[in-house]
Amino acid sequence: MPIRVLPDALINQIAAGEVIERPASVVKELVENALDAGASKVVVEVDNGGSKLIRIADNGSGIARAEIPLALTRHATSKLATLDDLEAIRSLGFRGEALPSIASVSRLQLKSRVAYEETGTQAERLGSEHWNLQPVAHPVGTTIEVWDLFYNVPARRKFLKAERTELGHIEDWLRAIALSRPDVDLSLKHNGKPVFRAAAIGDAMNALLRVKDTLGAPFAEQARRIDFQHAGIALSGWVGAPTQARAQADQQYFYVNRRLVRDRLVAHAVRQAYADVLFHGRHPCYVLFLDIDPRAVDVNVHPAKSEVRFRDGRQVHDFLFRTLHEAMAEFRAGSSDSAPTAVAPVPAWAPAETAAAANAMRPFQAPMPLTQRPSLADTAALRALYAPTQASPAQIAEHATTHTAADTQAHAPPLGYAIAQLHGIYVLAQNDAGLVVVDMHAAHERITYERMKQSVDAASLRSQMLLVPMRLHVSSREADLVEQHAGDLEALGMHLRRIAPERIELSRVPVEIADLDLEQLTRDLLSDLREHGQSRRLIEVRDELLAGMACHASVRANRRLSIPEMNALLRDMEATERSGQCNHGRPTWVQLGLADIDRWFLRGR
Repeated sequence: MPIRVLPDALINQIAAGEVIERPASVVKELVENALDAGASKVVVEVDNGGSKLIRIADNGSGIARAEIPLALTRHATSKLATLDDLEAIRSLGFRGEALPSIASVSRLQLKSRVAYEETGTQAERLGSEHWNLQPVAHPVGTTIEVWDLFYNVPARRKFLKAERTELGHIEDWLRAIALSRPDVDLSLKHNGKPVFRAAAIGDAMNALLRVKDTLGAPFAEQARRIDFQHAGIALSGWVGAPTQARAQADQQYFYVNRRLVRDRLVAHAVRQAYADVLFHGRHPCYVLFLDIDPRAVDVNVHPAKSEVRFRDGRQVHDFLFRTLHEAMAEFRAGSSDSAPTAVAPVPAWAPAETAAAANAMRPFQAPMPLTQRPSLADTAALRALYAPTQASPAQIAEHATTHTAADTQAHAPPLGYAIAQLHGIYVLAQNDAGLVVVDMHAAHERITYERMKQSVDAASLRSQMLLVPMRLHVSSREADLVEQHAGDLEALGMHLRRIAPERIELSRVPVEIADLDLEQLTRDLLSDLREHGQSRRLIEVRDELLAGMACHASVRANRRLSIPEMNALLRDMEATERSGQCNHGRPTWVQLGLADIDRWFLRGR
């Protein structure tokens, strides 16, 4: 066929194919327009999952009568005018394609009124292109009705799912946007029945109520609040406890300048931050808001505006990782979201030997020289270096002095005081809330691991020369990365240099990884640098080795602990970062409330 200009109707349908995937896409585009118009209340009504009818009414600023024909024209918008505007997008919508694209695959009616006009205006399509405008009674704001979605594109209509499925997509998106706009009243009705309502929240401190409504009470009760700023970037929101991780990534909400996005760079940074505390194959839960200069992020990279591109991706990745990594450190046993846990002093009523025994258990005795570390198979040597210090007979003796329950509750630290050991596996302790059950091996494993990491970090990474330097063929881009990041790699104990346009040489590596597959590790490292601008692979490999050593060095099942040793373990848990989970992501302790125990025995009924 000869080259020719496509008809407007076909152009609009092509644009609709990029933007309008299903009824939820229509809801997204129209609700975003309402929010951009300053609406404080948005009502969404749908029939048959949105395939029959989608009606969206808002109390925003409305559209003037003279501008309505333009609003229904492609590439017409009030949200930007110049290239400078495009490079600093502050609105949710800006392409000027939503209304004409939706109208090209449905029967659309628009009613709107601005404050300075006495009556509203109704727009309906007559024929294929012409819009009929007539006066109509309407409050300030806009109402849009979309009938028979994809009626003229039967192939697209066949791809719609069941009514309940399409409604679920609409509700999920509305709940997501409600998290970022607690100041707006949002509601959804389906076939005339209320489905969802998020009332506007005047106090920003109560925004957690919407988080609770969307992600559930357990998340809201255990999530940690984040609010951090650095170098013009701010991160706020809530991160879920590692023990709340899910099999699917269905409770991950990340917003850039209040725009919900899915971004590989963000996902990678979050995954790395959780790597040390997450069980294999699980996905963390979070609601996070990144605020950044609009000029530093490009939101015009995807027709549906669901992806972004950062001008300095490495800076953003590093900021996210460090902030979230520090947040994970605060998930220590016995801690709460309101304040970090401090190690509680020995209460006044405790006998003298209790105070002496409180420090009897020290899972980490001394730093292990990196050049002298035994192999993972050398269990005896590991235990000698990292096993708990044995308490003296006087310290191990049971306490002769007793105390009342009231005294215990008045002075008990977060994890309470040990009262028994169960089957040589679990430590039972009493605290203010009730009963604490601790997996002693998992807890001691985390304590040992964290102290081993601190010791290695303090000594810095040591490296050793390879007997025969390893030479690798790589792409020219990868060889460029070796030159660009030579200093960063050297700081990690890895000496790489470029020896030809597409060849590199590895001559020195950290002691911990000398026995690994260095070629594969180097290629993985370069892949990380190419994809994310940085790599933590060496540190992750080192930590994996340390985690294995900590597991071998920790107290085993059936090891009898004295009361002082158990109490020392509890105090160490309260003082150790990430002690809520073992090195493999399993929980180290659980809390059983006194009220729950009372219900077991029907007390108070």
